[in-house]
Amino acid sequence: MAKEPKARTEPGFETHVFVCSHSRPKNAARPSCGPRGSLEIMAEIKRRVKLTGIETIRVQKAGCLDHCENGISCVIYPDSEWYSIESEEDVEPFLKRILDGTQDDSIRMRMDENQ
Repeated sequence: MAKEPKARTEPGFETHVFVCSHSRPKNAARPSCGPRGSLEIMAEIKRRVKLTGIETIRVQKAGCLDHCENGISCVIYPDSEWYSIESEEDVEPFLKRILDGTQDDSIRMRMDENQ
């Protein structure tokens, strides 16, 4: 069997970032993240993380995270921190959180405001 080029010696990552990529039909009762450009946002975040050379961070798309009403839904594990990306301007503070832990409450998902 061929060896995979990205083979790791142990499972897992220190930080795992999921970005919702779900798309609902245009006439659906609820919005979805895909039509808001979530895949493009995820690709930019992934590109920027890769440029740092940090291999302990994994950024990937997710199916529905069930909070599409709040903007592009993102979650960081193992911390279980939820974020809403509303525009490209939100990418920079989100990256800072991923890369150095700097928190920006302006992009934190606020569940109580949307209930």
